[in-house]
This record gives sequence, structure tokens and C-alpha cells, in this order.
Amino acid sequence: MRIIGLLTLLIPGIIGAIGIKLMRDSVFLIVKPPFSLLGDAAWVFVLQGAVGLILAMGGIGFVAGYVFYRDRKRGKVADRYQKK
Repeated sequence: MRIIGLLTLLIPGIIGAIGIKLMRDSVFLIVKPPFSLLGDAAWVFVLQGAVGLILAMGGIGFVAGYVFYRDRKRGKVADRYQKK
């Protein structure tokens, strides 16, 4: 069961890290392989940054929601976040 829990957090964490890397590369004008097929136009960097932002928000949001759900289930959050 612990392996399943580890994979549940590891996979979205890796997706979030890939998103952060894509955003960083778009700031420094580096085109990564899935986007390199589109050329070197300015909109490619914007597209790469937007995809990176979506991946980063999704991965980090999933991990944060998982931790919040677990803490709420164990009663370790503030009273206003407890289920009624």
C-alpha cells in the first residue's frame, strides 16, 4: 500500500517538475523537443510556457490537495477547514 501512495505522489510531482522546467526554458528561449517541431517563432515560446504553467499547477495542486485531504482526515488542520 505504501508503494501505491508513493506513486500517487511521485507521478504528479514529476509532472509538476517538468512544467517548471518548460516554463524556465521558455524564459531563456530554449525550445524543448515536443515544441521544437513547430519552429522558433515567438508564439512557440508562449505555448511552451503556457503548457508548462498548466503542468506545474496541475502537479503541485494535486500534491497539495492530497496532503490537505490527508491532514483533514487526521484532524490536523484549522477548525475552519474541518468538514462539518
